[in-house]
Amino acid sequence: MSIWVKIAEQVTALGSDIAAGLRRIAGKGDSGPADPEKSVGFTIGMIALGAKMAKVDGAVTEREVKAFREVFHIPPDELPNVAYVFNMAKQDVAGYELYAGEVAALFGDQPGVLEDVLDGLFHIAKADGAVGQPELAYLRNIAEIFGLAERFRCIRARHIVAGEDDPYVVLGVDPCVDDRELRRLFREIVREYHPDRHIAAGMPKELIEIATQRLAAINGAWEKIRKERGI
Repeated sequence: MSIWVKIAEQVTALGSDIAAGLRRIAGKGDSGPADPEKSVGFTIGMIALGAKMAKVDGAVTEREVKAFREVFHIPPDELPNVAYVFNMAKQDVAGYELYAGEVAALFGDQPGVLEDVLDGLFHIAKADGAVGQPELAYLRNIAEIFGLAERFRCIRARHIVAGEDDPYVVLGVDPCVDDRELRRLFREIVREYHPDRHIAAGMPKELIEIATQRLAAINGAWEKIRKERGI
């Protein structure tokens, strides 16, 4: 019996209460990372969260379906089972927070798996060409439920090319850097670009004004990051 048949059977038995199925699986699985129940739970959680995300931006597109099939290599004869689970997840009255909480409980001791879930959801979200603000807020909330709030900026950077107004782009630093290293880099950047250095070097007034504007942008970027990280 394939995993997709097992999943379809689980969802059929549960009716529309998919979150309850994840809760049951979380309580039943006890044989470690290779536990087949956890594999079923992981896949149900991905389908459910993927279905809920599809509703965030309006409608499920063919590109999103294709992206889901890229995350899960589904044999053609298993597609009806996957479609059944996906459609049931869309009809479920449970909010995505409940799904995310059950997935977090299922893999609480495996943060790497939870990060894989977010990577998979990002892959689906960007399938239609862009990740909108509603989708981004949805993904950020899931990261918080997963206990990955501090990792979210790094996960996001893997999937979305930052714009010129991104504070990490302004500072020219890696969004994955930890707080201590970020503070060190910020102090180094301020020393390098401080207008006083240009004044001491006898640079023209125009260049000093440019340096002053640049320092203001650097300080503004730092404030955004500082507030985001709570440092």
